[in-house]
Amino acid sequence: MEKSAEKIVILTGAGISAESGLGTFRDEDGLWAKHRIEDVATPEGFTRDPDLVHAFYNARRAQSAEASPNAAHTALGELQRSWPGEVVIITQNVDGLHEQGGAEDVLHMHGTLNGALCAACDHRWPAPASMSPTDLCPACAQPRTRPDIVWFGEMPYFMEAIYDHLAEADIFASIGTSGQVYPAAAFVQEAQMAGAHTVELNLEPSAGASSFAESRLGRASEIVPHWTGDILARA
Repeated sequence: MEKSAEKIVILTGAGISAESGLGTFRDEDGLWAKHRIEDVATPEGFTRDPDLVHAFYNARRAQSAEASPNAAHTALGELQRSWPGEVVIITQNVDGLHEQGGAEDVLHMHGTLNGALCAACDHRWPAPASMSPTDLCPACAQPRTRPDIVWFGEMPYFMEAIYDHLAEADIFASIGTSGQVYPAAAFVQEAQMAGAHTVELNLEPSAGASSFAESRLGRASEIVPHWTGDILARA
């Protein structure tokens, strides 16, 4: 396969959006520091206190709406537009910054803040700025509205398509991920089995850093544009 036709598969995590002002699970301040994951990011937590969960995601939705893509997002959008081969972006993030940065067909494996889901009939629709437990599903009229977010204990979206992409990857890049959340933490091994060159771009080495053939450390807004520039120089 010619280099210009190489398939690039990219996984992104919270670290790529941190410089846009969106916090991660491990930040010592911010929204996540004020709540237990079990209370706001599990189906059981939603069953116990749907008002709390909706209030949490309403706050996250408002925070996300004020954020702007940074140079890492826009660099990936440019890579996708300019690379002669296929560039697939898979994200663990629930914000829309990749799309705002120019990327298309992003696979949001953990759902999106901009989506609403009916727990009764699985209907999906665009989420309003503020959601509550009394909201009715537009399809079945049941008050079972929840954020269209994949919580802990639930199966991520697009897994079949993701594994198909990993099996075809010539280059696999992991950007801004902790390497601690599965199944995404094992994507590097899937790509390696396909013969892909693997690279980690992160602020610091992740838990799975030793699995990558190449490592680039630093702020995402700096190292991602440099990496995409190097890739595009080969086109």
